[in-house]
Amino acid sequence: MSILEKNHSSTRAELISNLKTCQRNLKEARDSLRLDPVNYKLQVSLSESLRKIIELHNYLYYVLDSPSIPDYEYDKFFLELRELEQCYPNLVTVHSPTQRVGAAPVLKFSQIAHRVPMLSLSNEFEMDAVREFVRRLSGQLGDKNIEYVVEPKFDGLAVSLCYENGFLTIGATRGDGEIGENVTSNLRTIKSIPLRLRTSSHNNIPALLEIRGEVLMLKKDFIELNQQQRIKNEKIFVNSRNAAAGSLRQLDPKITATRRLTFFAYGVGKYIGDEIPRDTHSNLMQYISANGFLISKESDVVRNVEELLTYYRKILDLREQLPYDIDGVVYKVNSLTQQKKLGFISRAPRFAIAHKFPAQEVITKLLEIDVQVGRTGALTPVAKLKPVFVGGVTVTQATLHNEDEIKRKNVMIGDSVIVRRAGDVIPEVVGVVLERRPDNAYQFTMPDRCPECGAKAIRMNAEAVIKCSGGLFCPAQKKQAIMHFASRRGMYIEGLGNKLIDQLVETGLVSTPVDLYLLDEDKLISLSRMGKKSAENLLDSLRKSKSPMLAQFIYALGIPNVGVTTARELARYFNDFNKLQKADLETLQKIPDVGLIVAKSIIEFFADHHNIDVIKKLFLIGIKLIENSDAQKIQDNNSNLIAGSIFVLTGTLPNLSREIVTEKIENMGGKVTSNISKKTNYLVAGNAPGSKYKKALELGVNILNEGELLELIQN
Repeated sequence: MSILEKNHSSTRAELISNLKTCQRNLKEARDSLRLDPVNYKLQVSLSESLRKIIELHNYLYYVLDSPSIPDYEYDKFFLELRELEQCYPNLVTVHSPTQRVGAAPVLKFSQIAHRVPMLSLSNEFEMDAVREFVRRLSGQLGDKNIEYVVEPKFDGLAVSLCYENGFLTIGATRGDGEIGENVTSNLRTIKSIPLRLRTSSHNNIPALLEIRGEVLMLKKDFIELNQQQRIKNEKIFVNSRNAAAGSLRQLDPKITATRRLTFFAYGVGKYIGDEIPRDTHSNLMQYISANGFLISKESDVVRNVEELLTYYRKILDLREQLPYDIDGVVYKVNSLTQQKKLGFISRAPRFAIAHKFPAQEVITKLLEIDVQVGRTGALTPVAKLKPVFVGGVTVTQATLHNEDEIKRKNVMIGDSVIVRRAGDVIPEVVGVVLERRPDNAYQFTMPDRCPECGAKAIRMNAEAVIKCSGGLFCPAQKKQAIMHFASRRGMYIEGLGNKLIDQLVETGLVSTPVDLYLLDEDKLISLSRMGKKSAENLLDSLRKSKSPMLAQFIYALGIPNVGVTTARELARYFNDFNKLQKADLETLQKIPDVGLIVAKSIIEFFADHHNIDVIKKLFLIGIKLIENSDAQKIQDNNSNLIAGSIFVLTGTLPNLSREIVTEKIENMGGKVTSNISKKTNYLVAGNAPGSKYKKALELGVNILNEGELLELIQN
């Protein structure tokens, strides 16, 4: 059990108890103020109750990750306090939650001397070095049974927080270890940093407590920040550490407040008071956690070198699953008495080391950029690199994602680039070392033709992906095109699964969808795990699939940007495949769900002679379209509540998959989208619905559970 888990449940129970007390105090203050609205003492009492409630909810949300109220309830408390302070400015204190973003911008940060130097840890990379560390400490202490605290090594920015009589007074960066920068105003904006300690009794508040830890940006917040930066066409951060450091060192605290930073505590510097644990580091961390600070859930206590190395391997395996970036693990002697006895060497403690992971980011030369065609037809630029060792393997190529990313990162062939590899993740080029750019570096241009089949390359959407338009013919897309063609919403060829398609393509029996209908029993039986009965069933399914509805056939072709709903709209509008093939740009854009991008995709698809050749052969082997089926007429004339309505799905439904729900809605003439807006008619909510649920409430969108949706469909 980790250090944090040992007191997590008891801490939450204590918090809930405190919240109930604060709620009672708040109610009493409100009731009294209604009778005596100008009573200043009652206003002070009300403001203090609101502050305590907000602080407790901040701790539950940002530290324990266990909120007890919805966001809108929290916002009501916050707004009430802010309005009270606006009416009575004398109630405002520097420690009020409303003042987290209250300081004016500074011209530069002042310097501040640390009361106790903030030293760095010695770094080790080899297992043998860890064994030597343990052997050396055992000799110096005369004890072979030393306890160690083990914890992840955060990849962030080290800071110090000073609390005087329980209140945050100064926060500073590590700097050179002796002198750091005063970033107090910025640190106050971080909601996982308490503005005052959570110690329950005034008698237990230390006169001075310096908490040390790391400011970092969680992976999800880093991704969100870069998405916002792209939208605003501003600097893209290479990694979360740079993003955190840049955000914390903003001269305007209001900018820092817009960046979601998180603080993890890992130790104590200077302290004055008798209440702080003085026996072990693990007890010290529990004390820190109880006072309102976030500590790593992965921290633990071990007792020998093999347990240290086991922990290292465990965290290395967990690395990509952790919510934050780390670059190793830290080993510390648990006994504070033993720590004091061991002391320090130069600028590092003898009682602790950092066991670093293999490098995930290195610099190497970009030799060339090739374009690879994926199974979906997406054209992906791939960097050919001078071989470099990163993340435990030798890397010779890395993804550049797409053309827009190449431009955004200002990557040129011949550049020295930063390459990142995390675990099993495909290596990627994350940035350029501009000061090393050679004079002969040159720009890369994406081809306008597929390098595999020569079909025109087109934009998949308004954002980034460029895709080969030769979907029915392109060798790189064979399997994907056939899977799509045979899918439930396409030609619905039962018994033709992914593994069988792999065999058919790899043995050369099938290259395009036409070849499916040229299969016979002898060819199928020659495949592994394919018996006579299975072959007969598949051939029967192929015969049945030769009479699809027009909408099914359009979808099965795999036209870029044409999904089930758009295929249905095209079938309704044209009711004739030949008319669809000959439609011009202006005509296509008259159809619901068909904008300029989709219209261009359709025209490009039917302009490719390879696609037309496959379509002609499909008709020659007996495909007959049901171009105005009774089923379509029913849908066209449907007056049910689903037809024409827009649905959004969120959360996990108890019994049905999203694919099945989407199919049911679309078969009834409805539309399923991914984003909530004023145009949304229904939100279908399952378990853990997330932010879409909250937005639906705000917009007044009808919310259905699975049972209510099925009832709507049946009615």
